[in-house]
Amino acid sequence: MSAQDRTSHPPRQTRGTSAASDVVVAEDALAAGDGAGGGLGAGGGLGAATGSGDAGTAPDFDHSESRGDARPASFARRVLSQPVAKLGFVLTGIVLVLAVLGPFVVPAWTGHTPNSFAGKPFQGGVFGTDNLGRDVLSRFLAGGWRLLLYSALATVLGVGLGAVLGMLAAFRGGWLDALIMRCGDVLLAIPQLVFALLAVTVLGPQGWVLVLVIGVTHAPRVARVIRAATAGVVAEDYVLASQMYAVPQWKILTRDVVPNIMGPLMVEVGLRLTYSIGAVASLSFLGLGMQPPTPDWGLMINENRIALSLQPWGVILPVLAIAVLTVGTNLIADAVAGASAGRVASTGPRRSRRRAAEQAASNGAESPAGGTGSAGGTGRAGRSSSADAAGAADVGDTGEKRS
Repeated sequence: MSAQDRTSHPPRQTRGTSAASDVVVAEDALAAGDGAGGGLGAGGGLGAATGSGDAGTAPDFDHSESRGDARPASFARRVLSQPVAKLGFVLTGIVLVLAVLGPFVVPAWTGHTPNSFAGKPFQGGVFGTDNLGRDVLSRFLAGGWRLLLYSALATVLGVGLGAVLGMLAAFRGGWLDALIMRCGDVLLAIPQLVFALLAVTVLGPQGWVLVLVIGVTHAPRVARVIRAATAGVVAEDYVLASQMYAVPQWKILTRDVVPNIMGPLMVEVGLRLTYSIGAVASLSFLGLGMQPPTPDWGLMINENRIALSLQPWGVILPVLAIAVLTVGTNLIADAVAGASAGRVASTGPRRSRRRAAEQAASNGAESPAGGTGSAGGTGRAGRSSSADAAGAADVGDTGEKRS
Protein backbone atom coordinates (compact mmCIF):
# COMPACT_ATOMS: atom_id res chain seq x y z
CA MET A 1 0.00 0.00 0.00
CA SER A 2 1.41 3.38 -0.96
CA ALA A 3 1.77 6.30 1.43
CA GLN A 4 -1.06 8.19 -0.31
CA ASP A 5 -3.47 5.28 0.14
CA ARG A 6 -2.42 4.89 3.72
CA THR A 7 -3.14 8.50 4.60
CA SER A 8 -6.66 8.15 3.19
CA HIS A 9 -7.55 5.67 5.95
CA PRO A 10 -8.98 7.52 8.98
CA PRO A 11 -7.24 6.60 12.23
CA ARG A 12 -9.34 4.33 14.41
CA GLN A 13 -9.33 5.39 18.07
CA THR A 14 -8.66 2.74 20.68
CA ARG A 15 -9.25 3.10 24.36
CA GLY A 16 -5.76 4.41 25.01
CA THR A 17 -3.82 5.71 22.00
CA SER A 18 -4.63 6.43 18.39
CA ALA A 19 -4.46 3.39 16.12
CA ALA A 20 -2.94 5.35 13.22
CA SER A 21 0.58 4.35 14.21
CA ASP A 22 -0.57 0.74 14.59
CA VAL A 23 -2.00 0.80 11.06
CA VAL A 24 1.28 2.10 9.65
CA VAL A 25 3.42 -0.44 11.48
CA ALA A 26 1.14 -3.39 10.65
CA GLU A 27 0.85 -2.50 6.96
CA ASP A 28 4.59 -1.87 6.67
CA ALA A 29 5.23 -5.27 8.22
CA LEU A 30 2.83 -6.89 5.72
CA ALA A 31 4.41 -5.08 2.80
CA ALA A 32 7.90 -6.07 3.91
CA GLY A 33 6.69 -9.62 4.45
CA ASP A 34 5.32 -9.75 0.91
CA GLY A 35 8.61 -8.59 -0.57
CA ALA A 36 10.76 -10.83 1.59
CA GLY A 37 8.51 -13.84 1.07
CA GLY A 38 8.63 -13.39 -2.72
CA GLY A 39 12.42 -13.28 -2.79
CA LEU A 40 13.20 -16.08 -0.41
CA GLY A 41 12.52 -19.17 -2.50
CA ALA A 42 14.34 -19.99 -5.70
CA GLY A 43 11.03 -20.87 -7.29
CA GLY A 44 7.82 -18.89 -7.17
CA GLY A 45 5.92 -21.50 -5.18
CA LEU A 46 7.37 -20.68 -1.77
CA GLY A 47 7.20 -16.94 -2.33
CA ALA A 48 3.62 -17.06 -3.55
CA ALA A 49 2.54 -19.20 -0.65
CA THR A 50 4.17 -16.91 1.84
CA GLY A 51 2.79 -13.76 0.23
CA SER A 52 -0.74 -15.11 0.16
CA GLY A 53 -0.48 -16.16 3.78
CA ASP A 54 0.63 -12.69 4.84
CA ALA A 55 -1.93 -10.93 2.73
CA GLY A 56 -4.75 -12.95 4.27
CA THR A 57 -3.72 -12.11 7.84
CA ALA A 58 -5.68 -9.19 9.29
CA PRO A 59 -3.80 -6.63 11.42
CA ASP A 60 -4.20 -7.33 15.12
CA PHE A 61 -4.84 -4.19 17.14
CA ASP A 62 -5.50 -5.95 20.42
CA HIS A 63 -1.97 -5.16 21.57
CA SER A 64 -2.85 -1.48 21.74
CA GLU A 65 -5.14 -2.27 24.67
CA SER A 66 -2.45 -4.29 26.42
CA ARG A 67 0.06 -1.47 26.28
CA GLY A 68 -1.10 -0.20 29.64
CA ASP A 69 -1.72 3.45 28.84
CA ALA A 70 -0.19 5.61 31.57
CA ARG A 71 -3.28 7.42 32.74
CA PRO A 72 -2.68 10.26 35.21
CA ALA A 73 -3.47 9.18 38.74
CA SER A 74 -6.00 11.05 40.82
CA PHE A 75 -4.86 13.65 43.33
CA ALA A 76 -5.72 11.47 46.32
CA ARG A 77 -3.84 8.51 44.84
CA ARG A 78 -0.77 10.65 44.20
CA VAL A 79 -0.85 11.78 47.82
CA LEU A 80 -1.28 8.26 49.21
CA SER A 81 1.51 6.91 47.02
CA GLN A 82 4.09 8.81 49.10
CA PRO A 83 5.51 7.10 52.20
CA VAL A 84 5.46 10.35 54.21
CA ALA A 85 1.72 10.63 53.64
CA LYS A 86 1.11 7.13 54.96
CA LEU A 87 3.21 7.84 58.04
CA GLY A 88 1.41 11.14 58.55
CA PHE A 89 -2.01 9.52 58.36
CA VAL A 90 -0.95 6.85 60.84
CA LEU A 91 0.36 9.39 63.38
CA THR A 92 -2.63 11.67 62.97
CA GLY A 93 -5.04 8.73 63.18
CA ILE A 94 -3.58 7.56 66.48
CA VAL A 95 -4.08 10.96 68.10
CA LEU A 96 -7.55 11.32 66.57
CA VAL A 97 -8.64 7.99 68.01
CA LEU A 98 -7.39 8.94 71.47
CA ALA A 99 -8.98 12.38 71.35
CA VAL A 100 -12.35 11.30 69.95
CA LEU A 101 -12.86 8.04 71.85
CA GLY A 102 -11.09 9.14 75.03
CA PRO A 103 -14.02 10.94 76.71
CA PHE A 104 -16.23 7.86 76.26
CA VAL A 105 -13.81 5.37 77.84
CA VAL A 106 -12.41 7.47 80.71
CA PRO A 107 -14.48 5.93 83.54
CA ALA A 108 -14.00 2.39 82.24
CA TRP A 109 -10.23 2.66 81.78
CA THR A 110 -9.24 4.77 84.79
CA GLY A 111 -12.14 4.52 87.23
CA HIS A 112 -12.11 8.30 87.69
CA THR A 113 -13.77 11.26 86.01
CA PRO A 114 -11.57 14.09 84.69
CA ASN A 115 -12.35 16.35 87.67
CA SER A 116 -12.69 13.81 90.49
CA PHE A 117 -10.18 13.48 93.32
CA ALA A 118 -7.91 10.46 92.82
CA GLY A 119 -5.16 10.87 95.43
CA LYS A 120 -2.54 13.20 96.77
CA PRO A 121 -1.15 15.88 94.44
CA PHE A 122 1.68 14.61 92.25
CA GLN A 123 1.33 11.11 93.63
CA GLY A 124 3.10 8.30 91.80
CA GLY A 125 1.40 5.50 89.92
CA VAL A 126 0.92 4.49 86.29
CA PHE A 127 0.57 8.13 85.25
CA GLY A 128 0.00 9.65 88.67
CA THR A 129 -2.06 12.66 89.70
CA ASP A 130 -1.81 16.35 88.88
CA ASN A 131 -1.41 19.43 91.07
CA LEU A 132 -4.90 19.02 92.57
CA GLY A 133 -4.86 15.23 92.96
CA ARG A 134 -6.85 14.48 89.79
CA ASP A 135 -6.01 11.49 87.61
CA VAL A 136 -3.62 12.53 84.81
CA LEU A 137 -4.74 9.82 82.36
CA SER A 138 -8.41 10.74 82.77
CA ARG A 139 -7.74 14.40 82.05
CA PHE A 140 -5.48 13.51 79.16
CA LEU A 141 -8.08 11.32 77.47
CA ALA A 142 -10.84 13.89 77.99
CA GLY A 143 -8.86 16.97 76.96
CA GLY A 144 -7.93 16.30 73.34
CA TRP A 145 -11.19 16.76 71.45
CA ARG A 146 -11.39 20.49 72.22
CA LEU A 147 -7.96 21.08 70.75
CA LEU A 148 -8.86 19.20 67.58
CA LEU A 149 -12.27 20.87 67.25
CA TYR A 150 -11.03 24.41 67.73
CA SER A 151 -8.06 23.83 65.42
CA ALA A 152 -10.28 22.42 62.66
CA LEU A 153 -12.79 25.26 62.96
CA ALA A 154 -10.05 27.89 62.91
CA THR A 155 -8.52 26.25 59.85
CA VAL A 156 -11.84 26.19 58.00
CA LEU A 157 -12.50 29.83 58.86
CA GLY A 158 -9.03 31.04 57.94
CA VAL A 159 -8.69 29.07 54.70
CA GLY A 160 -12.25 29.82 53.60
CA LEU A 161 -12.02 33.54 54.24
CA GLY A 162 -8.53 33.80 52.78
CA ALA A 163 -9.47 31.83 49.66
CA VAL A 164 -12.49 34.02 48.95
CA LEU A 165 -10.52 37.24 49.45
CA GLY A 166 -7.59 35.99 47.36
CA MET A 167 -9.78 34.91 44.45
CA LEU A 168 -11.70 38.19 44.49
CA ALA A 169 -8.48 40.20 44.59
CA ALA A 170 -7.00 38.35 41.60
CA PHE A 171 -10.22 38.18 39.61
CA ARG A 172 -11.44 41.75 40.04
CA GLY A 173 -8.11 43.54 40.40
CA GLY A 174 -7.92 47.30 40.60
CA TRP A 175 -8.88 49.11 43.79
CA LEU A 176 -10.44 45.99 45.34
CA ASP A 177 -7.18 44.08 44.98
CA ALA A 178 -5.21 46.93 46.55
CA LEU A 179 -7.71 47.29 49.40
CA ILE A 180 -7.71 43.58 50.30
CA MET A 181 -3.94 43.29 50.18
CA ARG A 182 -3.31 46.45 52.23
CA CYS A 183 -5.77 45.37 54.90
CA GLY A 184 -3.99 42.05 55.03
CA ASP A 185 -0.65 43.82 55.46
CA VAL A 186 -2.01 45.76 58.42
CA LEU A 187 -3.28 42.57 60.05
CA LEU A 188 0.01 40.77 59.43
CA ALA A 189 1.88 43.59 61.16
CA ILE A 190 0.12 42.78 64.47
CA PRO A 191 1.62 39.77 66.31
CA GLN A 192 -0.81 36.91 66.78
CA LEU A 193 -0.37 36.72 70.55
CA VAL A 194 -0.93 40.45 70.97
CA PHE A 195 -4.07 40.27 68.84
CA ALA A 196 -5.31 37.27 70.83
CA LEU A 197 -4.62 39.01 74.14
CA LEU A 198 -6.59 42.05 73.00
CA ALA A 199 -9.52 39.88 71.80
CA VAL A 200 -9.61 37.80 74.99
CA THR A 201 -9.50 40.91 77.16
CA VAL A 202 -12.45 42.41 75.32
CA LEU A 203 -14.55 39.29 74.63
CA GLY A 204 -13.44 36.91 77.39
CA PRO A 205 -11.60 33.55 77.31
CA GLN A 206 -14.02 31.43 75.33
CA GLY A 207 -13.67 28.79 72.66
CA TRP A 208 -15.24 30.76 69.85
CA VAL A 209 -12.85 33.65 70.58
CA LEU A 210 -9.90 31.31 69.97
CA VAL A 211 -11.42 30.14 66.71
CA LEU A 212 -12.11 33.70 65.57
CA VAL A 213 -8.68 35.04 66.47
CA ILE A 214 -6.70 32.20 64.88
CA GLY A 215 -8.93 32.09 61.79
CA VAL A 216 -8.68 35.82 61.17
CA THR A 217 -4.90 35.79 61.55
CA HIS A 218 -4.66 32.92 59.03
CA ALA A 219 -6.75 34.69 56.39
CA PRO A 220 -4.16 37.23 55.09
CA ARG A 221 -1.51 34.55 54.58
CA VAL A 222 -3.92 32.28 52.74
CA ALA A 223 -5.18 35.20 50.65
CA ARG A 224 -1.70 35.94 49.35
CA VAL A 225 -1.11 32.35 48.24
CA ILE A 226 -4.54 31.95 46.62
CA ARG A 227 -4.27 35.33 44.91
CA ALA A 228 -1.02 34.25 43.23
CA ALA A 229 -2.54 30.92 42.17
CA THR A 230 -5.72 32.55 40.86
CA ALA A 231 -3.80 35.18 38.88
CA GLY A 232 -2.32 32.43 36.73
CA VAL A 233 -5.75 30.89 36.07
CA VAL A 234 -7.81 33.98 35.21
CA ALA A 235 -5.50 34.70 32.26
CA GLU A 236 -6.36 31.39 30.57
CA ASP A 237 -8.47 31.29 27.43
CA TYR A 238 -11.36 29.34 28.92
CA VAL A 239 -11.83 31.98 31.62
CA LEU A 240 -11.72 34.75 29.05
CA ALA A 241 -14.26 32.85 26.93
CA SER A 242 -16.59 32.54 29.92
CA GLN A 243 -16.33 36.27 30.51
CA MET A 244 -17.01 36.94 26.85
CA TYR A 245 -20.23 34.92 27.02
CA ALA A 246 -21.32 36.88 30.13
CA VAL A 247 -21.14 33.93 32.51
CA PRO A 248 -21.77 35.09 36.10
CA GLN A 249 -18.62 35.70 38.07
CA TRP A 250 -19.53 33.31 40.85
CA LYS A 251 -19.92 30.51 38.30
CA ILE A 252 -16.54 31.31 36.78
CA LEU A 253 -14.91 31.22 40.21
CA THR A 254 -16.58 27.99 41.31
CA ARG A 255 -16.40 26.06 38.03
CA ASP A 256 -13.23 27.34 36.36
CA VAL A 257 -10.98 28.81 39.05
CA VAL A 258 -11.50 26.64 42.14
CA PRO A 259 -10.77 23.25 40.45
CA ASN A 260 -7.51 24.64 39.07
CA ILE A 261 -6.24 26.00 42.38
CA MET A 262 -7.24 22.96 44.43
CA GLY A 263 -3.61 21.88 44.85
CA PRO A 264 -2.35 25.08 46.54
CA LEU A 265 -5.62 25.26 48.48
CA MET A 266 -5.16 21.78 49.94
CA VAL A 267 -1.57 22.62 50.83
CA GLU A 268 -2.79 25.67 52.74
CA VAL A 269 -5.36 23.55 54.57
CA GLY A 270 -2.67 21.20 55.82
CA LEU A 271 -0.28 23.98 56.81
CA ARG A 272 -2.92 26.08 58.56
CA LEU A 273 -4.18 23.05 60.48
CA THR A 274 -0.66 22.46 61.77
CA TYR A 275 -0.32 26.11 62.81
CA SER A 276 -3.78 26.11 64.39
CA ILE A 277 -2.92 23.15 66.62
CA GLY A 278 0.15 24.92 67.93
CA ALA A 279 -1.71 28.23 68.35
CA VAL A 280 -4.62 26.75 70.31
CA ALA A 281 -2.25 24.83 72.61
CA SER A 282 -0.06 27.91 73.11
CA LEU A 283 -2.99 30.18 73.98
CA SER A 284 -4.33 27.63 76.46
CA PHE A 285 -0.89 27.31 78.02
CA LEU A 286 -0.73 31.09 78.47
CA GLY A 287 -4.17 31.16 80.09
CA LEU A 288 -5.90 32.80 77.12
CA GLY A 289 -7.82 29.68 76.10
CA MET A 290 -9.58 27.07 78.17
CA GLN A 291 -9.94 27.92 81.85
CA PRO A 292 -9.74 25.57 84.87
CA PRO A 293 -11.10 23.04 85.65
CA THR A 294 -11.68 22.22 81.98
CA PRO A 295 -9.48 19.30 80.84
CA ASP A 296 -7.28 20.58 78.05
CA TRP A 297 -3.83 19.54 76.84
CA GLY A 298 -2.39 23.04 76.80
CA LEU A 299 -3.84 23.81 80.20
CA MET A 300 -2.43 20.53 81.60
CA ILE A 301 1.07 21.60 80.59
CA ASN A 302 0.67 24.89 82.40
CA GLU A 303 -0.78 23.30 85.56
CA ASN A 304 1.80 20.54 85.96
CA ARG A 305 5.01 22.23 84.82
CA ILE A 306 5.86 23.27 88.38
CA ALA A 307 6.46 19.60 89.34
CA LEU A 308 8.04 18.39 86.11
CA SER A 309 10.90 16.66 87.91
CA LEU A 310 8.60 15.07 90.51
CA GLN A 311 5.69 13.91 88.34
CA PRO A 312 6.49 14.42 84.62
CA TRP A 313 3.54 12.50 83.13
CA GLY A 314 1.20 15.44 83.51
CA VAL A 315 3.42 17.33 81.03
CA ILE A 316 4.86 14.51 78.92
CA LEU A 317 1.52 13.02 77.81
CA PRO A 318 -0.02 16.23 76.36
CA VAL A 319 3.31 17.39 74.92
CA LEU A 320 3.82 14.04 73.21
CA ALA A 321 0.28 14.03 71.82
CA ILE A 322 0.57 17.58 70.47
CA ALA A 323 3.98 16.82 68.96
CA VAL A 324 2.78 13.63 67.24
CA LEU A 325 -0.33 15.39 65.91
CA THR A 326 1.72 18.31 64.61
CA VAL A 327 4.27 16.06 62.92
CA GLY A 328 1.52 13.94 61.36
CA THR A 329 -0.37 16.89 59.91
CA ASN A 330 2.89 18.42 58.69
CA LEU A 331 3.81 15.21 56.86
CA ILE A 332 0.39 15.14 55.23
CA ALA A 333 0.81 18.78 54.17
CA ASP A 334 4.22 17.97 52.64
CA ALA A 335 2.72 15.04 50.72
CA VAL A 336 -0.10 17.21 49.43
CA ALA A 337 2.42 19.86 48.36
CA GLY A 338 4.47 17.25 46.52
CA ALA A 339 1.42 15.83 44.76
CA SER A 340 0.15 19.26 43.71
CA ALA A 341 3.58 20.25 42.43
CA GLY A 342 3.81 17.10 40.29
CA ARG A 343 6.82 15.61 42.06
CA VAL A 344 5.12 12.19 42.09
CA ALA A 345 5.46 10.04 38.98
CA SER A 346 2.25 9.01 37.28
CA THR A 347 1.22 5.53 38.31
CA GLY A 348 0.70 3.63 35.08
CA PRO A 349 0.25 -0.13 34.80
CA ARG A 350 3.91 -1.16 34.55
CA ARG A 351 3.14 -4.85 34.20
CA SER A 352 0.95 -4.20 31.19
CA ARG A 353 3.67 -2.09 29.55
CA ARG A 354 6.27 -4.78 30.24
CA ARG A 355 3.96 -7.44 28.82
CA ALA A 356 3.29 -5.31 25.76
CA ALA A 357 7.02 -4.81 25.21
CA GLU A 358 7.63 -8.55 25.40
CA GLN A 359 4.76 -9.18 22.98
CA ALA A 360 6.11 -6.60 20.55
CA ALA A 361 9.55 -8.19 20.74
CA SER A 362 8.12 -11.64 20.06
CA ASN A 363 6.03 -10.33 17.15
CA GLY A 364 9.10 -8.68 15.66
CA ALA A 365 11.09 -11.90 15.99
CA GLU A 366 8.46 -13.99 14.15
CA SER A 367 8.88 -14.42 10.39
CA PRO A 368 5.92 -14.40 7.99
CA ALA A 369 8.00 -16.41 5.57
CA GLY A 370 7.71 -20.02 6.65
CA GLY A 371 10.79 -21.18 4.73
CA THR A 372 13.33 -23.65 6.05
CA GLY A 373 17.10 -23.64 5.99
CA SER A 374 19.37 -20.63 5.88
CA ALA A 375 17.03 -18.61 3.69
CA GLY A 376 14.18 -18.86 6.25
CA GLY A 377 16.54 -17.93 9.08
CA THR A 378 17.76 -14.90 7.15
CA GLY A 379 14.18 -13.78 6.56
CA ARG A 380 13.34 -14.03 10.25
CA ALA A 381 16.45 -12.13 11.31
CA GLY A 382 15.98 -9.25 8.89
CA ARG A 383 12.23 -8.78 9.25
CA SER A 384 12.31 -6.17 12.04
CA SER A 385 14.84 -3.92 10.33
CA SER A 386 13.00 -4.23 7.01
CA ALA A 387 9.71 -3.20 8.60
CA ASP A 388 11.35 -0.23 10.33
CA ALA A 389 13.01 0.91 7.11
CA ALA A 390 9.76 0.59 5.15
CA GLY A 391 7.86 2.48 7.84
CA ALA A 392 10.43 5.31 7.85
CA ALA A 393 10.35 5.59 4.07
CA ASP A 394 6.53 5.64 3.97
CA VAL A 395 6.40 8.31 6.65
CA GLY A 396 8.82 10.43 4.63
CA ASP A 397 6.70 9.99 1.48
CA THR A 398 3.59 10.96 3.40
CA GLY A 399 5.22 14.15 4.68
CA GLU A 400 6.33 15.15 1.16
CA LYS A 401 2.88 14.56 -0.33
CA ARG A 402 1.15 16.54 2.44
CA SER A 403 3.53 19.45 2.00
